[in-house]
Amino acid sequence: MTSKYFLDKEYNNVIYDKDGANFKEFESCVFNNCNFSACTFLVVTFIDCVFNDCTFSEAKINYVAFRTATFNRCEIKDVNFAMCDKLIFEIHFNDCILDFSKFYTLKIKGTTFTNCSLVAVDFMAADLTSVLFDNCDLYRSEFNKAIANKADFKTSYNYTIDPSKTKLKKAVFALNEVKGLLFKHDVIVS
Repeated sequence: MTSKYFLDKEYNNVIYDKDGANFKEFESCVFNNCNFSACTFLVVTFIDCVFNDCTFSEAKINYVAFRTATFNRCEIKDVNFAMCDKLIFEIHFNDCILDFSKFYTLKIKGTTFTNCSLVAVDFMAADLTSVLFDNCDLYRSEFNKAIANKADFKTSYNYTIDPSKTKLKKAVFALNEVKGLLFKHDVIVS
């Protein structure tokens, strides 16, 4: 099947069904208040696209290419990004809810998460080099075997990261949240 190509389009209040976005390539498009939750994506590409106030919760995005995508105020709960196309994979999140989502083994160097809820997110074995976690709730997020060198956690909170199982060279943390690095030692930091 041939992909359909859409350039510089704006989509407002669209509710996509299971196959509604399949075999499409969107470039420099803006999606406002769209719902992708029912989608089971197949051969879909987003290039330089912006998603504002959209819902992706529980969408099956196994065959999606995000080549510079920005998500603003989106709900993206329980979404598995690990199976996305990894070629030129670049995403940024602002004021989003990504609880229970998965970035397992992904290379997301330089990604920004700003004012996001990242409760129980799976970052296991992901390359988080130079990722910015700006004012994010990382409660129960998993970082085992991740590379978080130069990652910035300074303004984020509720994380528990085992430095013996996560590469953290030159990562930045706030002194008042350092307890999240010492949890396994059963020490009390006050």
